[in-house]
Amino acid sequence: MKKIKWLLGFLLIGILVFAYLNYPKLNLISGYASKNMASSVYIAHRDAHEVEKVDHDMPLIKLAGSKVEPSDQSATASVFGLMKRKAVYKEGVGAVLTNSEYKKHNFDLVPHRSKRIDTLPFPYGNNGIMDTILTDVDYDKLEHVLNEAMADSLQRTRSLLVVYKDQIVGEKYIDGFSKDTPILGWSMTKSILATCYGILEHQGKINMDYLPFKGEVSDKDPKMNITLNHLLRMQSGLAWEEDYFKISDVTQMLFLDSDMTKAQADNEVIAAPTEIWNYSSGTSNLLSGILRRQFKSHQEYLDFPYEQFIDRIGMYSMLIETDLEGNFVGSSYGWANTRDWAKFGLLYLHKGDWNGDRLFSEEWVDYITKPTVHSNGTYGAHFWLNAEGKYPDLPKDLYSANGFQGQRVFIIPSKNMVVVRTGLKEQSDEQFNTLLRNILEAIR
Repeated sequence: MKKIKWLLGFLLIGILVFAYLNYPKLNLISGYASKNMASSVYIAHRDAHEVEKVDHDMPLIKLAGSKVEPSDQSATASVFGLMKRKAVYKEGVGAVLTNSEYKKHNFDLVPHRSKRIDTLPFPYGNNGIMDTILTDVDYDKLEHVLNEAMADSLQRTRSLLVVYKDQIVGEKYIDGFSKDTPILGWSMTKSILATCYGILEHQGKINMDYLPFKGEVSDKDPKMNITLNHLLRMQSGLAWEEDYFKISDVTQMLFLDSDMTKAQADNEVIAAPTEIWNYSSGTSNLLSGILRRQFKSHQEYLDFPYEQFIDRIGMYSMLIETDLEGNFVGSSYGWANTRDWAKFGLLYLHKGDWNGDRLFSEEWVDYITKPTVHSNGTYGAHFWLNAEGKYPDLPKDLYSANGFQGQRVFIIPSKNMVVVRTGLKEQSDEQFNTLLRNILEAIR
C-alpha cells in the first residue's frame, strides 16, 4: 500500500508540474481537441472515439480528453480536467470555439446553398463515374502504386484520387472513409479563398492593386502601401509567427480569437512589401475580412463563395467554417470530400472554365502560378509551385493547394492530371515526388 501511495503521489506531482509548466498551452490543447472533435463528428459524421484515438494521437493533443454532447451539437475537451474548452456546431457554418464573448453572437445567418439534380457523371455531376477505358493508362500498374501508398501505415494516407483526362482512373480510401466523407483541407482552404478574388477580378469588381488599408489607417502609415497582390503572395511585410507547437500568432488566432481577421492586420510592419516572403495564416484570414467588406451585407458575403464558385461546380460537400464573428476561416477550415477537392483541381486544370461556364479568366491561373519573389520558386499567390524543381522528377508546371498533415490537390497541366491526397501525416517533398512519379509512370 505504501508503494502504491508513493507512486500515486509521484504521479500527482508529475501532473501538477506538467500543468504548471504548460498551463498557458492548455487553452490551445483543449481548444484544438474540442474544435476538431466537434467538426469531425458533426461535419464528417465520424465516430468520436475514433477521432480521439486516431486524429488526436499527436504530441500534447493526445493529453486532452474529449466528450461529445449531441443535445446541443457540441464537444468539450480538457487536459487532466484543466482549461475546459467547448466547441458548438451550427448547420451551414460549422463548429466554432466558444469563449467569454460567445453569448454576444448569434448564428442566424447561414449561407444559402443551391444543389442541382445530378444527371451527369463526375466531374460535371455526381451521378457515378465514367467507365470508359483509356488505352494510355496501365490500370494494373496504377492500382499497384495506389495500393502500396495506402498500405504504408507510417504515411497515414486516408484517400488517394487520380483524375486523368477528366476521368477518375484511380481511387482509394482507408476503412472508415469513402467518396462521401468530408475531409479537412487545412491550408488548402487558402487556395479556395484566393479563388474568390479571382472570380471578383473576372467580374470587374476588384483588382490586385487594391489598397485594403486605405481609409483604415493614416496616409503615413506604412500599411498604406500594402496591396491585395502583396497579401495573396505573402509578401506584405507584416510581422507574423506561424508556429503550431507553441503559443504563437497562428495558435492564438485559431484557438483564442473571436475575430480572426484582425490578428494579422493588428501586427506591425517589419519590412516594405516584396522585401520578404513570410507564410502567414493570419494574412489569409485578413483577406477573408477584406472579402467581407466587398459586400453590402453579411448574407451576401456568406453566399458568395457558394453561389459563384463552390455550388456552381457541384462541390456540394464543401463547407467553410466561420469564426465567432461570422468570418470565413479562410486560412484553415475548409471541408470537402475527396472527389470535390478533385473538382477544385480540375477547375484550375481547365483554367477557370467549368463545362462552358467561365468562373475566372485564364490570366488568373497565370497570376497565381507566377513565382513570388523570395519564395525560391515554391509559392505563387496562395498556391504552391514546382517552378524551381522542388519535385525533381515531376513537370515544372505542377502547382498545388497544400494543407497541414499532407493534404494536397496537385494540378499537372502538361499531363492533363489532378491528384488528391489526404491524410494524417505530413509527407516529405521526396515522398510526394516518388508517389507522383510512380503515378505518372502508369500513364503511357
